[in-house]
Parts: sequence; C-alpha cells; structure tokens
Amino acid sequence: MGKIDLQLKADLSNVTDFIVGDEHYHWNFRFECTSCHEKSENLATISTEDSSQISGSRGEANLVMRCKFCNREGAASIVSKPKAYTAENSGRYATILTIECRGMEPVEIGPTPGWVAKSTESKQTFEVDPSEGEWYDYDDEASVEVSITDVESQFVRSKEK
Repeated sequence: MGKIDLQLKADLSNVTDFIVGDEHYHWNFRFECTSCHEKSENLATISTEDSSQISGSRGEANLVMRCKFCNREGAASIVSKPKAYTAENSGRYATILTIECRGMEPVEIGPTPGWVAKSTESKQTFEVDPSEGEWYDYDDEASVEVSITDVESQFVRSKEK
C-alpha cells in the first residue's frame, strides 16, 4: 500500500485555518487504477465513517471499488485527520490529508461545501464552499474583507511511512 498526500494551495486574505468542518467529511475523489491507468468516470465518496471488506483479505478500507476497465479491485483508507491550511501556508502547497491506497490512486478532488475558515482579525468563523475556486466575504467584527482565492490541489507520494 502506498500513502498519498492531498495538498492544497491557496491565497488567504485575513483568514486562517481553512479546513473541512467535520472530521468525518465526505471527500469526493476521482481515482485511477494502478494496473491499467483507467480513470473512474464518476467521483467516488470516501469517509472515515465508511468501512468495506477487501475481497480475499481480512482487511477493511473506507472505500473499495472495482476498475470498470480491467475489473481489478482497489481500496483506499483515510489515515490522518484533516489538517488546517493556515495563513502561514498561503501561496504554497501544504498537506491537508493522507490516504492509504492499494490498486488505485486519487487523481482529482471534487470539492463540496462544508469547509470553514477563521478570521485572522477577529474570532469570526465563516462557512466556505471551495467548489467555485474562490470565496469572498466580509468580517463585520474587524471591518475587513476576507477571501480565499487561487485554490489548487495536488496529490503527492507521502513522505510519512
């Protein structure tokens, strides 16, 4: 099994701690089969709340699916709690989640609502929908504009063993 890090990059303005609002968030990923390199047609949902048996094994994974092209089974499990993307990371990639994969690897994220961010100027928390690629709001307590722009993601081999 290989560990894959989901890394996020964004420009944060007057906000920090950009993170999914729930530890059991339902992540949507497109996976690629490591045998035939076929990409799944649809996004697959994975959550730490889900558990499925791996065929021919005593093991379980958060997501088990078959490649529609070569019929090989792949499995993926979330192995870390989501980490916040902070103001210190603004403008550079930082790991926010680690996934352990066998037979498939994530190649695309389908962001959905359910993220939050905190103001750096007050105690205000904002609900964020990253699916647009950018988000703007106004912090009434501190009288400043807050934004998250130029959101990008990538998957890289984890350095964690």
